[in-house]
Amino acid sequence: MKHESKLRFTDEEQPGEENVGVESAEQAQDAVQSGGRAVKTHTRTMSGRRNKARTDGTPTSHQRQKNAVKRQYADARRKAWRSGDTSTGSRKRTFRPRRRRRSEKSGERFIVRHRRGLIALGALFLLVALLGGMLSSCVALIQGGGSQIAGTTYPSEDADMLGAEAAYAAKEAALQSYLDNYESTHSYDEYVYDLDEIKHDPYVLISLLTAYHNGPWTLDEVEPTLDMLFEKQYTLTETTAQETRTRDGEEYTVTVCTVKLENFNLSHLPVYVLSEDQLAMYAGYMRTLGNRPDLFPGSGYIGRYDSYNDYDVPPEALEDERFAAMLAEAEKYLGYPYVWGGSSPATSFDCSGFVSWVINHSGWNVGRLGATSLYNICTPVSPANARPGDLVFFQGTYDTAGMSHVGIYVGNGMMLHCGDPIQYANLNTTYWQAHFAAFGRLP
Repeated sequence: MKHESKLRFTDEEQPGEENVGVESAEQAQDAVQSGGRAVKTHTRTMSGRRNKARTDGTPTSHQRQKNAVKRQYADARRKAWRSGDTSTGSRKRTFRPRRRRRSEKSGERFIVRHRRGLIALGALFLLVALLGGMLSSCVALIQGGGSQIAGTTYPSEDADMLGAEAAYAAKEAALQSYLDNYESTHSYDEYVYDLDEIKHDPYVLISLLTAYHNGPWTLDEVEPTLDMLFEKQYTLTETTAQETRTRDGEEYTVTVCTVKLENFNLSHLPVYVLSEDQLAMYAGYMRTLGNRPDLFPGSGYIGRYDSYNDYDVPPEALEDERFAAMLAEAEKYLGYPYVWGGSSPATSFDCSGFVSWVINHSGWNVGRLGATSLYNICTPVSPANARPGDLVFFQGTYDTAGMSHVGIYVGNGMMLHCGDPIQYANLNTTYWQAHFAAFGRLP
């Protein structure tokens, strides 16, 4: 076994009743102005005729002419009225006041008499509309919440999930038995053992299988996947060497067998075998434990994400604008689960992925760095000179060279880091003191 990514309408395009009304009013104004000019012109013509009549001889002739003028004037007005010709001073009927119908008057009286009832009816209508909108919003919220729950619930049958866990545990049991009986099945002079513990968490396994298969699966379908995961998690190496020894002045040769078992940790595998979308699925399943905390009640993940360690950073520390920006970004993700290799809110984070994300979104641009690389871009500072916004580094929290963990120092011996879940931690504990390496100040 060997361990090795719009349609818009303008006023011209949408001629509604309002535009038609404006157009009619403009035409009416033009007609009134034109009609006024025509009457003045007509009056001047008649006046000219009257003046001419006054120069005639006798009163009788004058009276006949006067009467004739009146008849001509009346005939002209009647013809103009009938024809609508504005040149003769006509007035259009459309501009005469329209007598209101009895039904309209009755309608107004009804409104006046019942205005209180109508107001109450309108208020009732608005209330119903408002409640309807709220109900729609609640339904949408419930549906959205239901979708979210469904999206993080294990979709496979219990028998298949329990069967997969049992099959993986059987592989581990066989490996343990092989190691326990190693000397009885091998013939070497001496044995040297360097063995990691054989273990995994069932929720990690089921979440990984569900994300890897993009949904529901059966035990038969995942048997090859179980083999693949087991081969990647456990690496067993057996080496032999000849050594010369001396005893009682005589040399002799012995064969020494070194047996080494490395447990890469099943929770570290998702980043290597899942796509980014699948990794996001895996993080969702782990955050909720598939909404099945009853499935594996002995798991150490039970209750882990129900709460997290919080802390109120002193207000004076927030006077530093850069640190305030870091903290505002970092606290968005309190309670997120630890996901090895995770580097975004979608996939959740590991320790260095979390710190890289925070500083890249609060004034820096360093890319995705590991813990040792983050240390290398910092200027070391002593614990006495450490201040909020510095990074704090640790070694030996797992088997790796260099820095193995990193957090954001917030002052008063506290840090905000991606443990499991993302939370605050007190540096003045036996564990963190034993693994403390250094403080570092970002450039």
